[in-house]
Amino acid sequence: MKKIVIAACFITGVVSFAQQAAAPLDPIKDKNLMTWYHQDIASGNIYGVNTQNAYKYLESKGLKPKTVIVGVLDSGVDVEHPGLIKNRWVNVNEVPGNGIDDDGNGYIDDIYGWNFIGGKNGDTDVDNMEVTRVVKKYQPIFEGANSVENKANQAKMPADFDMYMKSKEIFTKKSIEAKQNYETYKRISDMIPSMIAMLNGQNLTQEAVVAIKPATPEQSMAVSVLAQVSRDPSVTGKSPAEVQKFLTAQMKEALDNYEPQALKQYNLDYDPRASIVGDKYDDYSEKKYGNNHYKGPDAQHGTHVAGIIAGMPQGSEVQYGVGYKTAKIMTVRAVPNGDERDKDVANAIRYAVDNGAKILNMSFGKPVSPGKEFVWDAFKYAESKGVLLVKAAGNENENIAEHVYFPTNFKNADDAQPFISNMIVVGASTNDNEFLRADFSNYNKKMVNVFAPGDKIYSTVPDGKYEYLQGTSMASPVVAGAASILLAYMPNLTPAQMIEALVKTSNKSSVNAMINSNTNNRFDLISEAGGVIDVRKAAEYAYSNFYKPSPHSAPAKVKPSAVKKKKVKR
Repeated sequence: MKKIVIAACFITGVVSFAQQAAAPLDPIKDKNLMTWYHQDIASGNIYGVNTQNAYKYLESKGLKPKTVIVGVLDSGVDVEHPGLIKNRWVNVNEVPGNGIDDDGNGYIDDIYGWNFIGGKNGDTDVDNMEVTRVVKKYQPIFEGANSVENKANQAKMPADFDMYMKSKEIFTKKSIEAKQNYETYKRISDMIPSMIAMLNGQNLTQEAVVAIKPATPEQSMAVSVLAQVSRDPSVTGKSPAEVQKFLTAQMKEALDNYEPQALKQYNLDYDPRASIVGDKYDDYSEKKYGNNHYKGPDAQHGTHVAGIIAGMPQGSEVQYGVGYKTAKIMTVRAVPNGDERDKDVANAIRYAVDNGAKILNMSFGKPVSPGKEFVWDAFKYAESKGVLLVKAAGNENENIAEHVYFPTNFKNADDAQPFISNMIVVGASTNDNEFLRADFSNYNKKMVNVFAPGDKIYSTVPDGKYEYLQGTSMASPVVAGAASILLAYMPNLTPAQMIEALVKTSNKSSVNAMINSNTNNRFDLISEAGGVIDVRKAAEYAYSNFYKPSPHSAPAKVKPSAVKKKKVKR
């Protein structure tokens, strides 16, 4: 799933900055914000997931956790991050660095996982969007030089033709938007020095901007940008040097997002994979390719996801993952800066399952899926092995019954039930009770199972650092971490039972869902659960309804006084 550009939001017309309600909080000072998603709504009045009370409840029952391996299918993970190093999965059957496939699984030196988008010549960073690949492949077939052949192919391949037409529509729209945005941001970035000079040494205020008299169209655009920035409480009153630093950072974030889109992701002639991975794109039987580069060129997204699942507090940092006591992270790199390929997703699922992962987090998705049948086969394989799939709902602010977001557990949007029982789909919630649905989150009462915190989520990023990110990409690992708690203390649980426990115990809310519809526009009507997960309540539900002690290991006896001390309010 694509990273969200949080800082600068540009909309129609020339350029305008989205106004922020308040100055951003200093993450070093705001410990509550760092860990808000763990809070208990009963005591904190925030829709957190009640992490610590879940542990207390299960431990009060005398249960002891067994490690749960969670596969992070993502952009890569910085496995050396101090906040993750204690909770990374290690393949003990493989000897590091000897160039031999010691465990015979077909992957050499896969100590912490595997990278399906790398090869002997390096690692894929930016790749195409799937619609680009579909247009490139099918345009000569359906809209080539011979109109008679075109019509014959369209009639002979109706499903492929429908996918091509959908892809072409998206490709045309998005490629134009990407180029326009890139050119706009590049133009603004280039004019930053002259923009700052126009302040003439004064601090940025609305009065100072009004006093500027532009002499050229370029200067008029600069004044318009400064006027918008001056309304931002975090920037107004700042010195020219501080404003320049702010604008430079904003433009870099915007260009980092739109430059790859404009020049590579929506470029029909761009193909990085052939020389790097060297596999046959359409050969889904091919499984033994890639390398063991767990981090890859840009592991921000995957490292952030891993920290939400299993981060450990370290140094002065208070951030920790939901499953910090229970989960070990297996890194399976399959998502580039662009769209994941179905072949890689299918192989990543099978690799993780075959190597012991019991929960897979999948924070990615796309509007078309040429190899969906192979991904669905992998889903069924995971189901047969009792593996839970946790999937992000997507960040397009859409109803996913109307705008399909692959990979999906429904073969058709109008199906009454998913074709598998082991997938939970997650939307993103916020720490604002009145605006509980994150405004980017996809939704649907049937096809989204639960919501979980996915806005202002503080977690690990590469090189030992931490950042706030947002997205259903962040909500999905909250649920994956929650599931690891349930499974670690109650190993007999099935994926369907974990899903039921999380769905039926979610904390509901009937606030306005802020969706683009007057129908069912309430938070409790846009997902199956109608609310935000509560791990403590899910733990009690699962314990009361599904837990069966292992015949080989009875729960440890707990002194009555100890139980009393650990008692929590319900």
